[in-house]
Amino acid sequence: MLDFTAMTLAIGPELWLAATGLLGVLLGALLKDRFNGLSFKFGALVLFVAAGIAAMTYQGGEAFNGLVESNSFVNFAKIVSFIVGGLALVMSEGFLKRHETARYEYALLTIFASLGMGIILSAANLMTLYMGIETLSLSSYVLAAFHRDSARSSEAGLKYVILGSLASGMLLYGASLVYGFSGTTFYAGIAAAEPSVGLMFGMVLMIVGLAFKVSAAPMHVWTPDVYEGAPTPVGAFFGAAPKMAAMVVFANVMFQLFGEAMDQWQLIITIIAGLSMLIGAFGGLTQTNIKRLLGYSSIANVGYALVAVAAGKDLGAGPLLTFMTLYVVSSLGLFAAVLAMRRQGGMVEGISELGGLMTKRPWLAIALSVLIWSVAGLPPFGGFLGKWVVLEAGVGAGLYPLAIILVLSSVVSLGYYLRLIKIMWFDEPTERFEAIDGSVTLVVLASSLFVIVFMVFFFLLSGWANQAALGIMA
Repeated sequence: MLDFTAMTLAIGPELWLAATGLLGVLLGALLKDRFNGLSFKFGALVLFVAAGIAAMTYQGGEAFNGLVESNSFVNFAKIVSFIVGGLALVMSEGFLKRHETARYEYALLTIFASLGMGIILSAANLMTLYMGIETLSLSSYVLAAFHRDSARSSEAGLKYVILGSLASGMLLYGASLVYGFSGTTFYAGIAAAEPSVGLMFGMVLMIVGLAFKVSAAPMHVWTPDVYEGAPTPVGAFFGAAPKMAAMVVFANVMFQLFGEAMDQWQLIITIIAGLSMLIGAFGGLTQTNIKRLLGYSSIANVGYALVAVAAGKDLGAGPLLTFMTLYVVSSLGLFAAVLAMRRQGGMVEGISELGGLMTKRPWLAIALSVLIWSVAGLPPFGGFLGKWVVLEAGVGAGLYPLAIILVLSSVVSLGYYLRLIKIMWFDEPTERFEAIDGSVTLVVLASSLFVIVFMVFFFLLSGWANQAALGIMA
């Protein structure tokens, strides 16, 4: 007999997303194009309510005979992921209307992608994990190619499908090896299994598959192309909600499944983190497209987050949540700023087109500058404090080479961040900016305000994250 109380505690947000997602499909079938405009409000409301349910069931629980299990660590990530996912949906409608692609399927795909995020966060079994990853991935592939009349969008979707399928295959093969050598698909059983060569080989393949999902080097090659080619609101969603969820799942898998074999995987994660930071920092220096630049910035920031993973559960779980929260909010704001910069000839994507932003849109230039300074890790903004706790975790774990790479790559990445600031503030304007949507303005201002507020109340956010991290310690 089903225990509905236990199910609600364990996967309440996912049950809500599944039910409302199917309701959205029914409404779309009945109302057809009349549901298009309403669907974006519907989808955003669904995601915000899902975040509320995750907050109400914060301590989590277990259901379906242990197939799913949640705690404060993963519920913290759910709350952040669903909120930024809802905000990404709010700011999508205007862009899609201008490109005549504002169809209700977009909102439903976002809901189902969020369902996949919730499943992978609550997974306590390899089969549940893979089911959630595919739910998220399949929805993401379609979102990347949603602007079907655009060659760039179609190319982005195709690249994402091909490389994503390869990564999913490697993850599944690794999971099957882990199952074969441990005799179980449950996280707890795998953690208690005797280490063996086969088990470690399966672990490495799983790391490769998960590294692709978070766009860590050297499995990062899809990221700049997909960020550039996908519709800008889709890039905003990819850079925020799934990024937070996938990064926490990566950490959860390493801490929960292979925590006892940390000496076997720490070096692997260290290498991936170092490569991600260096490739993200140096790769962004030559970019002329803003969205590709944000793609390389994403790769670098994943590297910073992996420093916390390499530091281990005790030192890295709290800093990981703190850093990722500050990063995904800033990333969402940066993409919202890209949406806000529209000229008569279309969207502003070339870095040189930012010239004169301070003269024509001073409030936008200031808000964008705050977000850039935060992502760059410049004091006293929130991003600096996020990097600081990650660096502190790395030093505490004795990962001194990784800490040095973090500092050096942060300095190198200032080259492209400061170039954006210089162009916005000092270059001559070229063409008049058009009026922008109110929802986009709201997201830009809210994101910049968030990083400003938490540079003052940083210890509050850090305290929440550290308290949430205790859920994985139990």
